[in-house]
Amino acid sequence: MLKNFLQQVVKSSVVATILFAIHAAVITAHAQDELPVVRAALFYSPTCGHCRIVIEEMLPPLLKQYGSQLEIIGVDITQPQGQALFLSAIQWFNLDSAGVPFLVVGNEYMIGSVDIPQKFPALIESYLAEGGVDWPDVPGLKDAIYASQTASAPTQTIISPTLSTASIPTDTPAPVIPETDSSSEAPLSLPHEIEMTAWQRVMLDPLGNGIAIAVLIGMIGVLAWVIMSLNNLRHSPVSTISDFMIPILSIIGLGIAGYLAYVETTQTTAVCGPVGDCNTVQQSEFAYLFGILPIGVLGVIGYLFILSNWIVGRTQNEPVASLGRLVAFTSSGLGILFSIYLTFLEPFVIGATCAWCIASAIIMTALFIVTFPDGRRAYLKLSSR
Repeated sequence: MLKNFLQQVVKSSVVATILFAIHAAVITAHAQDELPVVRAALFYSPTCGHCRIVIEEMLPPLLKQYGSQLEIIGVDITQPQGQALFLSAIQWFNLDSAGVPFLVVGNEYMIGSVDIPQKFPALIESYLAEGGVDWPDVPGLKDAIYASQTASAPTQTIISPTLSTASIPTDTPAPVIPETDSSSEAPLSLPHEIEMTAWQRVMLDPLGNGIAIAVLIGMIGVLAWVIMSLNNLRHSPVSTISDFMIPILSIIGLGIAGYLAYVETTQTTAVCGPVGDCNTVQQSEFAYLFGILPIGVLGVIGYLFILSNWIVGRTQNEPVASLGRLVAFTSSGLGILFSIYLTFLEPFVIGATCAWCIASAIIMTALFIVTFPDGRRAYLKLSSR
């Protein structure tokens, strides 16, 4: 009888152990299902070089590290609804303007390929410690995400288990489809650049881009006028007012170019004003010459070069003085040609206009006009020697 009692005790212990193991497994699985998750929204543009840096270089290690605990949805601001959501985010944070990449998590925002890598990892840890954070409360964002998740046909491009850089849907919602295999190590990349006509890009900012087009037409007109006037200044008098406008315009242009160089080299958000979108322009691939030299730095060099040659023309004896005046005119000519190129890119390629860039283009055009008479006379004097 004792033997039977011991057998029953053993059987009961085994059953209890199995039930406890099953219960513990259920609790563990349930706990895993409730792991805290950090959800963020990344506003980007397919033409933005700094967006590419963030998406292709900065985010992949974080997505691999946190797996399903980090979810980021991309909002393409070149699309109508994406642009509307971006403007909504700017207003939500009480900002006058902002550029991309623009990352929002909780009640925090980060801008640029320097600010985001510096702040985002610490914010992830902070929000995970607090139990996670849902999608930002940017007006309209959650509704757009819900609409995309409940759509009938998947059309968005998923570039990682938790990051979609396809745009929030415009007319027909497209679902955000999570990748089932969280161990996937597919490379993170931007989607193919969305095909837009030049007119569609202009209409992304009709007012700002309209101003850029007007300035572009004016610069081309000035260039044509100078070319047609090349033979009309042989006996024209020297203008003292025009001569002293050169240093004034050069110093103003130097200040603008210096500010843009600071913005481009430090990835600081530019103060743009009510017209245009300076930050989109400054963070585009066209903000660097050959992908290396910031355009603002090039502007600083150009204005300093014109100013220094004006000084040579004012202080040195002939023929050095004439050479200085001719070089100043030639430099401003190269400057207006480059400004025409950059101003063309803003409305027709980038789809955004930088007020600072437009101001610099106007100043370079004015310098071309005021250096033209002395430059022409200097050329005639040097060629007659």
